Amino acid sequence: MDEQSNLGSTTQTPFAALRRFVRQPTQLESCELCSAPVDAEHDHLVEPQTRKIVCACYACGLLFTGHNGTKYKRVPREARYLPDFQLSDGQWDDLLVPISMAFFFFSCSADKMIALYPSPAGPTESLLTLDAWAAIANENPILKQMEPDVEALLVNRIGDTRDYYIAPIDACYRLVGLIRMNWRGFSGGVDVWREIQKFFSDLKRRSR
Repeated sequence: MDEQSNLGSTTQTPFAALRRFVRQPTQLESCELCSAPVDAEHDHLVEPQTRKIVCACYACGLLFTGHNGTKYKRVPREARYLPDFQLSDGQWDDLLVPISMAFFFFSCSADKMIALYPSPAGPTESLLTLDAWAAIANENPILKQMEPDVEALLVNRIGDTRDYYIAPIDACYRLVGLIRMNWRGFSGGVDVWREIQKFFSDLKRRSR
C-alpha cells in the first residue's frame, strides 16, 4: 500500500486498500484502526484530506458515523439506482469527461465537486465546470442528498447503457481498481469488459 496517487496526494492511492480485494479476495482482512479481524463484508472509512480508504471493524466504523470535522468519515454501504435521472448527451459532453464512465462527489477539503474517471493508470481527474454541473443538479434534486466525501454520482454510459447511481465512494474506487488490474493492451481486452459488466450488474442488484 505504498503506491503514490496520480492525483497529487503524497500518501497511498484512494483505492490501494480496495486493490487487495481485487487481487486476493479470500485474504483475511483486519481493521486498520484497531487491528481486529473483519468479515469479508465490512465497513470502510475515507480520509477526506487524502481520499485514502481504510478498512474498519463495526465498532470503529461507529465512531465516525455522522461526525464532521474528524479525520475519517464512515462510508455508507447502500447504493441507490436512479432510473429517472436526467442527463442529455449535450450535458454529458459539457462535463468534459473523455470516456463513458465517471463518478462525481463533493470534496470538503477541496470545497468543490470532483469528477474522476477510471483509466488503466488509476483514477484520473477531469476538469469540471461549475456551470455544467449546476445545470445537471438543478434537473436532478436527488443530487443534493449525496453525502460529501463518501457518496458519488456514478455514471455508466458505455454503448447504449444509460445507468446512474448514488454509490458509496469505496464502490467507485473498487471499479477503478478492477479496471486497472484487468486492463490488457490498447482496448482493455475481454476480461476487463466482463468485470465491468459484472460490477454494474451486482451494483444494480444490490441497489434500492
